[in-house]
Amino acid sequence: MIGKDIKYVGVNDREIDLFEGQYIVPEGMAYNSYIIEDEKIAVFDTVDAAFGEEWLGNIKNALGDKAPDYLIVQHMEPDHSANITKFTETYPDAVVVATDKAFVMMKKFFDADYEGRKLVVKDGDTLSLGNHELTFYTAPMVHWPEVIMTYDSYAKVLFSADAFGKFGALDADEDWACEARRYYFGIVGKYGVQVQAVLKKLGGLEVEIICPLHGPVLSENLGYYLDLYNTWSSYGVESEGVVICYTSVYGNTKKAVELLAEELEANGCPKVAVNDLARCDMAEAVEDAFRYGKIVLASTTYNGDIFPFMREFINELTERNYQNRTVGIVENGTWAPLVAKKIAKMLENSKGIVYTQNTVTIHSGVKEENVEQIKLLAKELA
Repeated sequence: MIGKDIKYVGVNDREIDLFEGQYIVPEGMAYNSYIIEDEKIAVFDTVDAAFGEEWLGNIKNALGDKAPDYLIVQHMEPDHSANITKFTETYPDAVVVATDKAFVMMKKFFDADYEGRKLVVKDGDTLSLGNHELTFYTAPMVHWPEVIMTYDSYAKVLFSADAFGKFGALDADEDWACEARRYYFGIVGKYGVQVQAVLKKLGGLEVEIICPLHGPVLSENLGYYLDLYNTWSSYGVESEGVVICYTSVYGNTKKAVELLAEELEANGCPKVAVNDLARCDMAEAVEDAFRYGKIVLASTTYNGDIFPFMREFINELTERNYQNRTVGIVENGTWAPLVAKKIAKMLENSKGIVYTQNTVTIHSGVKEENVEQIKLLAKELA
C-alpha cells in the first residue's frame, strides 16, 4: 500500500542489460504501475512488453474479481505503454484516459484508436473516482510531447510519469541520487526549460508522495528531490569540485591528467572526478559533467581533429544543452595540437561557458614546462 486505496502493481526487470538500447543498468529497471481503488478503479500506466502477463497478474491479485474502470496512460514510451492492448482485451469495459497526442501515438503503435472507450484529457482537466479527485497536468517534452502527470488531491499523491525516476530495480540497494542523476541527464537533460515549466506548474500543489514510472516511491524529505530536480533542470551546480574527462593514445595525456588531479587535490579541491572516455560508461561521464561546476577536457589531436571519444562526449554534452560551466583544456599534438580551438568551436553555442586563463599544450611527452602549466591550471581551478 502506498496511500489509502493506492497499490503498487509494477514489475522489476533483472534481465535487461541496456536501457533504451544504450544505458548500462547493472541493477536492472523497475517499470512502475499503480492502482487507485475507489468507487471507480483507475490503473496508472502499463509496463514493458516482456512483463505483460506478470503485470496483469499483479492487477488481478490486487483487485480480485473487480475490474478497472480506467487505464490512465501518462506516457507512451513502450516501456510504459506496450501492454495497452492486452489490458483493453482483458478489461473490455475499461476506458483509456490520455492526451490527444497519446491517442495519435497509440494508432501508430497498435493501429487502434479505442473509439467509444477513450477519454481525451487536457491540462487542468479532472476525473473523480469517488473520494480521489484527479487533476491532469500536461508535461510536454518531459521527455515526450504527450506526457501528463496526475495529481490526486485526496491522497496528496503526484503520479509524475518519468520525472523523479531512476535506473535500477526496486530491490537494488543503492543511493537514489547517483542513478537518478545519470537517468535524468541521459534521458531528460536536454529539456531543462520544459522541466522548469512543469515544476512551476506543480509548485502550488500539496504533495506528500511522488509515484514515478521508474524507481522507488518517494515519501520522505521531498524537498531534497525537488531541489535536485530544480538544480538539474536549471543547469546549476550541484557539487563543488572538478571533473576531468580525457582521452589518451600512448599515455602522455593520461600522465598530464594524473598530475593535474594530484595538483588539484594538493590545492584543496573538494572533489576531483576523473573519467577515461575510452573506457568509462559515457553516461557516467556526462553525469559528472553536469554535476560539477568545473570541467577539464584533455585530448590528443587525431586526424587534425579531436580524438573520437572526446568528440562524441562533447556532442553528448551539447545535445543536452550543456551550459554555465568553467572549462579548462589540456591539448596534445606532436606537430599540430588543435584541440583547444576545436573544443571552443564545438562549445560555441553553449551558454555561460567560461574558459580558464591557463591552457596546457603538450607536444607529445609531458615536459617541465607542461608541469608548470598544469600547476597554474590547478591553482586557477581550485
